[in-house]
Amino acid sequence: MAYKITDECISCGACEPECPNAAIKEGETTYVIDPDKCTECIGAFESSQCAEVCPVSAPQPDPDRKESREVLLGKWKKLHPGETPKTT
Repeated sequence: MAYKITDECISCGACEPECPNAAIKEGETTYVIDPDKCTECIGAFESSQCAEVCPVSAPQPDPDRKESREVLLGKWKKLHPGETPKTT
């Protein structure tokens, strides 16, 4: 499932450069994650990097966007054509 950033976000910007899919952008009041680009870092890392670096645990799995590992890996492959995933 894609991650979303909760209202706990303090807009520190730590998450944005960590996203391997460029799915995180600065919003009006908090950072936001594009769910069409979020792969939970499947294909790049063993864990979701935004959640790892956030000092207030604002990035959380979005229960409204449940996706299997296979779907997330397929999304990663579309975002990174010609590349080999580091994780599967």
